[in-house]
Amino acid sequence: MSYSSNQWQSKLAEACRNYQMPLPQYHVVSDRRGGRTAWSCRVEVNGEIINARFWFDGKNLDNAKEDAAEMALNRLNSTARSPSSATSRGSIW
Repeated sequence: MSYSSNQWQSKLAEACRNYQMPLPQYHVVSDRRGGRTAWSCRVEVNGEIINARFWFDGKNLDNAKEDAAEMALNRLNSTARSPSSATSRGSIW
């Protein structure tokens, strides 16, 4: 899986600005697997942590951030569209 440079990260930041939420905070995580290390990312949006789906080689760390941003944006958009969401009470999450 290959991502365009910061496409999802930019979209997520824009959505946070539109919803007047703090900008997302990215947390890189690693997991030692035999003689190698796998890397992934978690993104915190409005106090909620969303994990990336995949683990990547260290040279593809930005892909991990993009994956986490895509997951967070999808969650944000689905929550904002949901008629039973907290948006009617003034909050996205």
